Amino acid sequence: MTDLPPATDGGFARWLAQRSGDLLLKLREEMGYADPDALRKAGDRLSHEFLVAQLARWRPADAVLSEEGADSPARLSAERVWIVDPLDGTREFGEEGRADWAVHVALYAGRLVAGAVALPAQHCVLGTDVPPPFPPMPGVLGEPIRLAASRTRPPALLAELAEKLPIELVPMGSAGAKIAAVIDGAVDAYVHAGGQYEWDSAAPVAVALATGLHASRIDGTTLEYNQPDPRLPDLVVCRKALAPQLLAAINS
Repeated sequence: MTDLPPATDGGFARWLAQRSGDLLLKLREEMGYADPDALRKAGDRLSHEFLVAQLARWRPADAVLSEEGADSPARLSAERVWIVDPLDGTREFGEEGRADWAVHVALYAGRLVAGAVALPAQHCVLGTDVPPPFPPMPGVLGEPIRLAASRTRPPALLAELAEKLPIELVPMGSAGAKIAAVIDGAVDAYVHAGGQYEWDSAAPVAVALATGLHASRIDGTTLEYNQPDPRLPDLVVCRKALAPQLLAAINS
């Protein structure tokens, strides 16, 4: 890794996510899938150590909040905090052939100001530095609302929602992959109420907002980051035109 990172925060977020993803792809090739748990642990550690080292080198004055244990009370008073998930979708990373896992890198400075989501096995990086175009409208009006859902732990809320709206659940892995699917139009919305943390959504929400999508808590309030308790248990990401209908159904 001898090339210099971009000077802009958005470009730097993309640079970090891309290179961390490349390391994870190489690790998959080297270790194989005979011991999925060992692969997952190695992936978490490798990506975390790379991200933390690069942030310390290139943004030494900034605070870091990482799923893999980098945290300090000092971040609560810091002007700039990088919120990272080194490997979002660890379960999927350890399964051969699965591409629905991601690397999240976001910068919070009073609000989400930059972010990137790498989907390494899909050879894709989405970032706020070059926001993706707004997703195309569904092909046929009146079709069910396509909702990204956990393939292993779909929240009970979705079953209740299906009683009020015509929806089609589209199972997939990581939160980053689900929000990316909303961004590129593969699904219409992602509704989650099963418990998450700030690092699960900060980067993909940053990109979704830069794209022009709606993102909020399921009660419609603003998603808040860099809080003392990093739990952020629920969210909705969808087209702005769909948000009133979804939020009304969820909260009725």
